[in-house]
Amino acid sequence: MRPLSLTSVLAAATLALLPALPVLPALPAAAAPAAEGPQTASSFTIGDARIKESSGLAASKRHPGVYWTHNDSDDGPYVYGVDGATGRTVARITLTGIGVPRDVEAISLGPDGQLYLGDIGDNRGGTWDHVWIYRFPEPTELGDRTVKATQFTVRYEDGPRDAESLMVHPVTGRAYIASKNQNGGGLYEGPEQLSTDGSNVFKRIAQVPWVTDGAFSPDGTRLTLRGYLLARTYVWRDGRPQGEGERVDAPWQGQAESVTYSADGRTLLFGAEGENSRVVAVPVPSPAPSPAQPGGSATAAPGAAGTPGAAAAGSDRGDLTVGGLVLAGLAVLLFGARRLTRGRKQ
Repeated sequence: MRPLSLTSVLAAATLALLPALPVLPALPAAAAPAAEGPQTASSFTIGDARIKESSGLAASKRHPGVYWTHNDSDDGPYVYGVDGATGRTVARITLTGIGVPRDVEAISLGPDGQLYLGDIGDNRGGTWDHVWIYRFPEPTELGDRTVKATQFTVRYEDGPRDAESLMVHPVTGRAYIASKNQNGGGLYEGPEQLSTDGSNVFKRIAQVPWVTDGAFSPDGTRLTLRGYLLARTYVWRDGRPQGEGERVDAPWQGQAESVTYSADGRTLLFGAEGENSRVVAVPVPSPAPSPAQPGGSATAAPGAAGTPGAAAAGSDRGDLTVGGLVLAGLAVLLFGARRLTRGRKQ
């Protein structure tokens, strides 16, 4: 991720302090996730000293409980597999067949069993005339290994963009990128299939808020987008996000960078940059019962007070009251000002 300008940080804090964002009718209730059991994903700390700027997360399908992550720049063509039970690195993948990564910001797992790595950040403030996506098969065995990747060139139909979010739909396999801008960003749809022949043009299909990462639910019916302070989940239908989205209780993490669903879809995991960074597990709320149900009574929608989406689930989750939002916004400003002094290699 490139150093944050003070204007960008102010905009991010301002967006975060808004009670709601008019982005895209109310979110319909999703099918209830299965009851939580002993295999439910939990929070963990990334213990590998090499992972100082974890900027993306993707839950493995081949290796239950393992999460793929990467640094955002200045690290080389590496992807790390981290055990969610212990926080230890259990695999380090070295990619070949690609150029020198510039600013790797996101990772996503497709229905084809391939991992997609988004080298889509822009250290020049949204002026790169192209960015890249790297695709490689998820290893069948863990451990350190070298894997040949396929490189795809990406351009946006409306000109260069800074972006940190790459999401591959788990059913259709189509790739989407969310750009980042102090006035909000755009959600861009890639071609039906990525091609190594020329550029892959991504077309804008929706407006989204300030986004640092995103993830589809395993069944492809939901899209969750996160920023520095807030996250929202949208119904995904007919290839588009529907409505304004439902607010998710994302934890306060400072340089909040990543989000993924657990492989079973019961949990959202939120990650951040920094040494020994914490990945925080937030249960996906169950829908409220309908008032029309026999014997039922009117119940607040998920995310309202008294429902699973509102109360903190342990010390990792913050109760973002108005006062808390103000304090968090100030913290973002201080954090961004500090990063202004930090140099970056271009």
